Amino acid sequence: MSSQPALILASTSPFRRELLDRLGLTFAVEAPEVDEALVPGEPPTERALRLAIEKAESVAVRNPGAVVIGSDQVAASGGLILDKPGTVERACRQLRHLSGPQAQFHTACAVRWQNTGFNVNHLETVTVAMRELTAGEIESYVAREMPLNCAGSFKSEGLGIALFSRIESEDPTALVGLPLIWLAGALRQAGFSFF
Repeated sequence: MSSQPALILASTSPFRRELLDRLGLTFAVEAPEVDEALVPGEPPTERALRLAIEKAESVAVRNPGAVVIGSDQVAASGGLILDKPGTVERACRQLRHLSGPQAQFHTACAVRWQNTGFNVNHLETVTVAMRELTAGEIESYVAREMPLNCAGSFKSEGLGIALFSRIESEDPTALVGLPLIWLAGALRQAGFSFF
């Protein structure tokens, strides 16, 4: 384990930090310097991948000897991008929009190790179907969990799971924001050991 390079999570997300912690590796956290503004006409999958790569590369340039993980998630439903709501009103509006139809959560992950040229990317899409929600359920849920910093306005790892009728995924951690099944494989390729 001592021969493993430093590991850095290029993210300020507490959810990604908690997920990466599950792998039992020592890592640092560094905020990426990336402009997350929408690019007109950019599909959600391309936006997620572009931002994950930019986050990883912005931190890798400053830490060329470290393995850097960048990740981003873009949620979309019916042509609408569902960013972090930021306010109770926007969270309720997003959940009303999601009530009934399916939404796709595109979670991208990029791993960079600048000194070695190690460079891998991944995109995982999770499809979520919410049941028909009443206005009262939406308001109560938002007041109880305050998911204002979550794309789609819910926390699937908490009470938000009760909002769903179905989740389709090959990696359930991707919905929270970091696809750990893929990431564990990428880190093994970079020389990390978990056991």
